[in-house]
Amino acid sequence: MLRSLASENVIMALDAVWSHRFRSGLTILGIIIGITTVVTVGSLTSGIREGIVTFFEEFGPDNIFLNRVSGDPNSPGAPKERKRKPIRPEYAAYIRDSIHAVEDATVQLYVSGQTAGLITARVPGFETDNTSIVGFAGNAFELQPRELLQGRVFSQAEDDKAARVCVIGPELAEALFPDGRVLGRVITVLNTEYTVLGVFAAAKGGFFGSNAQDSQIVIPLNTARLKFPTEDRFIIVSKARPGMREEAFEEIRQLLRRLRKTPVNEADDFNLTTADQIVRRLDSILSMVVLVSIALSSLGLLVGGIGVMNIMLVSVTERTREIGVRKAIGATRGDIIVQFLMEAVTLTGLGGLAGIAFAVLATLIVGALVPALPSKVPVWALLTGFGTSVSVGIFFGVWPAMKAARLDPVDALRYE
Repeated sequence: MLRSLASENVIMALDAVWSHRFRSGLTILGIIIGITTVVTVGSLTSGIREGIVTFFEEFGPDNIFLNRVSGDPNSPGAPKERKRKPIRPEYAAYIRDSIHAVEDATVQLYVSGQTAGLITARVPGFETDNTSIVGFAGNAFELQPRELLQGRVFSQAEDDKAARVCVIGPELAEALFPDGRVLGRVITVLNTEYTVLGVFAAAKGGFFGSNAQDSQIVIPLNTARLKFPTEDRFIIVSKARPGMREEAFEEIRQLLRRLRKTPVNEADDFNLTTADQIVRRLDSILSMVVLVSIALSSLGLLVGGIGVMNIMLVSVTERTREIGVRKAIGATRGDIIVQFLMEAVTLTGLGGLAGIAFAVLATLIVGALVPALPSKVPVWALLTGFGTSVSVGIFFGVWPAMKAARLDPVDALRYE
């Protein structure tokens, strides 16, 4: 009985919407725009977050990163951070030898364009400046393993003797060696030749779908220090023992403050972080983006909701006699309220479905036009979009439904 009554209300609501389809379409336009905005932004931010989370997971869950500045190792950092003393490579030995919670530590040196000038990789017939150089200590690949497409990484012995060898990213390999023959070939970077030992597999995740590691040239740390003696963008990567990362983090912090003679009442003059801390900061930024989009889309939903209330009030007036007839044959106030609420919900629900359809289409178009921008439509965004549209219908449909329910049946039957 209840099911048949509910289905009857839905059919009546759909019939009412269809009989005034042009008016209904204009009424829910604001809702369509609002839901499209929310779902599209949610889809894009979810895709971006997934790519970045995967990117940082590659860094290792137990690893702790020490840098002079915050952010990208290749960035100069904030103005205040630039005044900090450089991170010294000797810190890695101090950390490894004096902190029990640390299993091992390694050093990386990022070569900047400010130090080296324009970095261009060349082979006979091909060249590209879409690349960067980083020096890895011989044990770096043990702390941060990377999958290889072909070949091998350099050894500790090759690092010790500052061998002119390298391992390159797959995008750089494709740009310089389109024939696929890479191993043993020589590339020239800043007038120095390096023999290619291996090619990394494509890195997982990244920022907006791209990953700078895929075009990177990794050379031994000692080779990099000889070639770029003035470069001081060192990063220390420490691997904590299982279950001891928090302890290792605090001990490294205290050790660095002592080594750098940081006054007790001053903040750290270095940046110490872990992958999940970076992801948490990212989440706070993306949450703000979503909140701003919701705030903007709320204007559309408000306009759409007011339009729904207005059209429902008009509908009550137009169907006064119909309401009187229903009450005369036994319909209760609750029946009338449910009827008009169902109509309002149907109206906004259709707007929500249309908004979701447009959002999915927009996400697919963005993904096709900008492949580097990861985008997916999460289930939560679809459910939130539809739930919001239904909630708008209920909220703005209550007053017209109550007005219809309060009509006197005798007066309503006399209404012309």
